[in-house]
This record gives sequence, C-alpha cells and structure tokens, in this order.
Amino acid sequence: MNLAGRVAVVTGASQGIGRACALRLAQCGASVALVARNQRKLEEVVQEIAAARAGTHSPPQSGLAGAGVLARAFPADVENEDQIKSTFKAIISDLGKIDILVNNAGITRDQLLMRMKRADWDAVLSTNLTSAYICSQQAISSMLRQRWGRIINITSVFGQMGQAGQVNYAASKAGLIGLTMAIAREVGSRNITCNAVAPGFIETAMTAELSAELKESALKMIPLGRAGTAADVANCVAFLASDEAAYITGHVLNVNGGMLMG
Repeated sequence: MNLAGRVAVVTGASQGIGRACALRLAQCGASVALVARNQRKLEEVVQEIAAARAGTHSPPQSGLAGAGVLARAFPADVENEDQIKSTFKAIISDLGKIDILVNNAGITRDQLLMRMKRADWDAVLSTNLTSAYICSQQAISSMLRQRWGRIINITSVFGQMGQAGQVNYAASKAGLIGLTMAIAREVGSRNITCNAVAPGFIETAMTAELSAELKESALKMIPLGRAGTAADVANCVAFLASDEAAYITGHVLNVNGGMLMG
C-alpha cells in the first residue's frame, strides 16, 4: 500500500487508534497532519514518526517510506468549529493539499438515558459526529480539485448494535455511518471514496479503564477470543486510503473479531 506523495489528516491523533493510524499512514509513505487538543502528546507522535523514518525503532514502526514523509502537529479542539476551519487552512498552507482524512476524534460520557445530562449528550455528538461533518467539509475542496480523495470515518460496533449506558456514543457512531454513505454518494463521481471502519473491543486507554468483569464479559462475545489492537484498526484504515481500495465506497468495514456479523 504505497501512499507516497499523499497528505493525510488524522483527528484524535495523540493516542490510541488515531496515533496508530498516523504511524501506519506514515509507514506507507504519506505525510501526516496530526490533530488533537494535547500538543505535547502530538509532538511525541511526530517525534515517533521521525525516529521511525530514521530507522531507530524496531517493527512495526520501522520502515517508513521515503525521505519526503513529513509529520506535523496541529493542536485544535474539534468541538470548536472556528478552530477546525483555521487548522485545515494551516494544513493546506503547510502541506499543500489534503488527500486522506481520517475522522477519528471521539469521546465518551457514559450514563443511563434517564440520568444523562444534556451537556453530556451535546459534547459527545459534537466531538464524535459534528466534527466529522465539519472536517470533511473543510477537506473536500482540496480533494475535488485534484479529483482524488479518501475520507475514512472511525465508527464503532456500538453504533451498529447499541450499548446500554451509551445512548449518546451509540447515536454519534450510528450517525457517522449515515454520514459516510451520504458523502460517498455525493462525491463518488469525482474519484473520492468515503468509508467507515467499525472497531469492536479494542485495547486502548479508553477500554483500559473498564472493570475486569466488563472486559471478561466482552471477550466472551468475541469468536476470535481476544481484544483487538489499535494496529488492527490502523491496517484497515491504510488499506481504505490506498489505491488498492479504489472500488470500495460507502462501506462499513467491521474490525471486531466476529463480535458482530452480518
């Protein structure tokens, strides 16, 4: 999967799945703009990409393609529309274009529906869904001009099957699936694809906070018998970003170990 010469933007890139996606896209040769709120963590990922390119890390981070691979940190809160717009202008000014957009930024504010505060509903929908709409809107003009683009939205198995105590999160991730299909229909004629990746139970900082009992219960639902890794998701994102996936659009790629089938 050769992404040399491509420019990718990854939101929520400071940790977890976003960080893994940034590393994998860079490994495939893309220059990467990393967007998240925490500048320190973003700079650490930038340095990790630079070190990998220099061959100072062992696989899977090593073997970055080409001296032209760049990584830049763009601190921004994707819940803030003005910050998104100024950030995307800065990315295009700095890196020249946007070929690939990975809408990964996401938060949780878990609570039962009867007790959920409106502020927690709004925060999750704004960060997980509205930001993807605004980021896609900002990136699409560059993709239309070059008649090539890849938009990849990170949804969730819970956007497909629901989850008690996560009505806000499940609704936001289900909304991403609808957004994906609508965008795919709008821009397909311009050689721009839009797909979603739906992770299941993935080992991240977010899932690390779950109780041992809840983790054990989740593992019983997975035919492969293990939690997924951020790299499992990033590999699928890299594929959908590549020319090898040129005839795939409007698709939801499940990365859940068989937790949900069909």
